[in-house]
Amino acid sequence: MRLRQLVVCNSSTGAISHNYQDRRRKTMTDNTTHFGFETVPEDEKAGRVQGVFNSVASKYDIMNDVMSVGIHRIWKEAMMDWLAPRPGQKLLDVAGGTGDISFKFLKRAGHGHATVLDLTEPMLIEGRKRAEATSMHDSLDWVVGDAMALPFEDNTFDVYTISFGIRNVTRPQEALNEAFRVLRPGGRLMVLEFSQLPNDMMQKAYDLYSFNVIPQMGKMIANDRDSYQYLVESIRNFPDQDTFLGMVRAAGFENAKYRNMTMGVAALHSGWKI
Repeated sequence: MRLRQLVVCNSSTGAISHNYQDRRRKTMTDNTTHFGFETVPEDEKAGRVQGVFNSVASKYDIMNDVMSVGIHRIWKEAMMDWLAPRPGQKLLDVAGGTGDISFKFLKRAGHGHATVLDLTEPMLIEGRKRAEATSMHDSLDWVVGDAMALPFEDNTFDVYTISFGIRNVTRPQEALNEAFRVLRPGGRLMVLEFSQLPNDMMQKAYDLYSFNVIPQMGKMIANDRDSYQYLVESIRNFPDQDTFLGMVRAAGFENAKYRNMTMGVAALHSGWKI
């Protein structure tokens, strides 16, 4: 198992490190974006998101249970069902955190390789502690990196996944563009993200739960109400299913479509690089 900090040069990653920093500098602007319901300079968002996930890293899996009432486990299995991993495929799991998707992918594929990339190193460290990481160490890489400036060559991976992470990216369209770049022709994109319910009354009931219950549970479980408050707000700011589908297509993906999970609490978006 390797945890590669790609902003540090070494013999195996020096050239990539240089490319990563060049790409990262190109993303820096003076524009503003959302951090939850707060408007912040774009250059500040990544650091603030890192702060959130540094805070919740040791409780990340519990956090997902809280955010989805445990249903995220079913959604991830549905994601694997639709993805249908094949032996020998190379996966890039962006915002992969503790490696949950990568572990499922490798188990389904039988054999292959997964690269777990996350902006927050403590998340990756937590992932390496899991039993699955030990048993699959020859099939895993752990990389610190930015979804908007992936430190990989063009046409490298067969599959790109991002689960509950793209809403935290400063410019999601750039992340989708990068996904298209690093996928090989015939490669598959799959995005699992919290989304919007199509029924107004159901959405209001869900919002009532989200804004009143989840931050309080975050305070009780992780002693961190503010991070959970941000996560709830970030869901409300994320584009709805059809708008995001348009972004997937704008990145160049074809045969793009989505499936609602639990009536739209979450959605799975899929696209192909053809």
